[in-house]
Amino acid sequence: MRRGSIIAVCCVLLVVLAGCSGAGGGDAASGGSDIGASADREAEEAEAEAAADATAGSDAGSADGGSGDGETGVRAQVGSRDLIYEADVTLRVDDFEAARADLTAMARDRGGYVGASTQRVRGAGNRTWTTGRLVLRVPAGEYNDTIGTVRDRGEVRSFDESTTDVTDQVTDLEARLESLRAERDRLRELYDEANDTEDVLAVQRELSDVQTEIERTEARLRGLERRVAFATITVELSEPRPEPEPREPDRWYDTPATQAFLESVDGVVVALRGAVVLTAYALPYLAVLSLPAVGVAAAYRRVRG
Repeated sequence: MRRGSIIAVCCVLLVVLAGCSGAGGGDAASGGSDIGASADREAEEAEAEAAADATAGSDAGSADGGSGDGETGVRAQVGSRDLIYEADVTLRVDDFEAARADLTAMARDRGGYVGASTQRVRGAGNRTWTTGRLVLRVPAGEYNDTIGTVRDRGEVRSFDESTTDVTDQVTDLEARLESLRAERDRLRELYDEANDTEDVLAVQRELSDVQTEIERTEARLRGLERRVAFATITVELSEPRPEPEPREPDRWYDTPATQAFLESVDGVVVALRGAVVLTAYALPYLAVLSLPAVGVAAAYRRVRG
């Protein structure tokens, strides 16, 4: 048998053994199944958050870690478990802008950042109020203190929180990575030993597939580590809706009886106040004009007398 054929057979055997090893690691960590849809979702979230984490400072960067060969960094843990903290809080606040600024500054002061922010101005008639949403990412160690600060910032309308244990998923991904890296090393050895062009191309294809799978698995693991290292707190902010302005009746007889009576009383009070004010204005004129009249009346009585 030619040397090239032996290398090709070895390459096929390596692929089969690596597949069996990867499947066995998955069974041990998660009961015979891969992470599946959950892991895919985490990989997508990891890619979406990569840009935000790049600007989150040294704290966010340290959660990713890694070496030149794609090794993942040290992840935040609670005891020996990998836990993901998430919470949803709905707050009623008097001033949306002030509340958003306070929560943003608080997250940054604690080594976190704002992952997303939305704002909407609503209106009814000539009155408006603002609602919006903040997604805060803070280090897991700051989760409890941050939740307390958020709850104190306004009137809590609803609060939900959850803690997800992803230790088994992390263990499964790490085992999968170890198996894939071992397979990659064996394929590299075969590549160095291959002399036949056909064998070289075959090993290259297998090596490329394995490297792609390594990168995908690393992305999933980094996504989990990022979610473990940084808790997610979604805050819904809403200003109180202003009371609607009273609607004026289209016809005078549509006015409610109580309102008509009160308006009549107000009218009487206004009329009396107007009469008092008018009298105050007229008194000086009456005093001045009455003096000549009194003199004429006195002279007339004397002449008649």
